[in-house]
Amino acid sequence: MANTASARKRIRQTATRTERNKARVSRMRTFVKKVEEAISSGNKDAARAALQAAQPEMQRAAGKGVVHNNTVSRKISRLAARVKSIGAQ
Repeated sequence: MANTASARKRIRQTATRTERNKARVSRMRTFVKKVEEAISSGNKDAARAALQAAQPEMQRAAGKGVVHNNTVSRKISRLAARVKSIGAQ
């Protein structure tokens, strides 16, 4: 258990930041799921719109340091490629 006031404050700060980061990751995953659902339905316009909505949310999570920049770049790239390939099937 924390003995000093600064350690107790640090515990409070960590708890607050952890909750905030969990919410950001959850929000990002929700947007990604919407894109994947649109891709699986085969609706290219809906998938493109969902990707355009998800992209800034994913980049915001990376900017806040919740997930790594390269992880977000990789996920966006792969989603974009899947959206692009809908019409080619």
